[in-house]
Amino acid sequence: MGELESIRTFLAVAEQRSFSGAARLLGTTPASVTRTIAALEDRLGVQLLLRTTRQVSLTSAGAVYAARVAPLAEGLARATEETRDMQKVTTGSLKVSAPMSLGVKVLPAVLSQFALIHPKTRVAIDLSDRFVDIVEEDYDLAIRISGPPSDKSTIWRKICPVPRALVASPQFLAAYGTPELPEDLTKTECLSYQDQTRTEVWELSKAGATRSIEAKGRFSVNNGDFLAALAMAGEGIALLPLFIVEHALKDGRLVQVLDQWSPPEIWLTLYYPPYEHLPLRVATFSDFFESYIRESWGGRAAR
Repeated sequence: MGELESIRTFLAVAEQRSFSGAARLLGTTPASVTRTIAALEDRLGVQLLLRTTRQVSLTSAGAVYAARVAPLAEGLARATEETRDMQKVTTGSLKVSAPMSLGVKVLPAVLSQFALIHPKTRVAIDLSDRFVDIVEEDYDLAIRISGPPSDKSTIWRKICPVPRALVASPQFLAAYGTPELPEDLTKTECLSYQDQTRTEVWELSKAGATRSIEAKGRFSVNNGDFLAALAMAGEGIALLPLFIVEHALKDGRLVQVLDQWSPPEIWLTLYYPPYEHLPLRVATFSDFFESYIRESWGGRAAR
């Protein structure tokens, strides 16, 4: 193994405080990491790491060595990436956060096609309906469905609007009646998209008039597909993106209610950490994702 790779292995062990943790990070075996560190210490003639049964820590010599070589390793990695960027070669890895429903329905096809064109780029998708902190949790980008951002430290890029509709099953409407005004929603079962801090409020507008309705009911869930399933089971009225419920609307399992009243516009967006320059692999994936959405969704986003 070359000296640069030995240094990278040493820095990984120092960061993880574990040979096995470093091995997972580097995609190798603990035995290989152990041999590499032993060979590095032998070449330097000093002990860099203290091994105990619980963890690995730096010796004083190891701490000095790490402080000196870490900027060099980072600079070499950056130089390699910048050189590849100039040649338009996308390599390395991407860590992407995406909402659960959109991820399951859309991203498998995106990744499959992206891999055909950019086989040297690895993509790790983390599906979650919580609002992740992309800076603190070290994401390269996040796909979100939301209104304008409140976090001013991030960069965001609008892809397209995401139309929504109030929906319910025909059986539910037959049993409880079809709402004719937004105020009627306060007298029936609403299926709320709920996070840990607040109940969903539906703001509905028509011809300059706006009504705010707290979506109260027996059930609240933080996932759109789950809410759609509850609505189809006749448990209430839900406000959901059309890409989740379009098939159920077409085959009659759900029907739209109060279709003359519109909720606020939300967007499919890409969020980035505060990059000085967007890395090529991030820009390439972003462009590919936007092109895929515009081609596959077609006129759906404009409805």
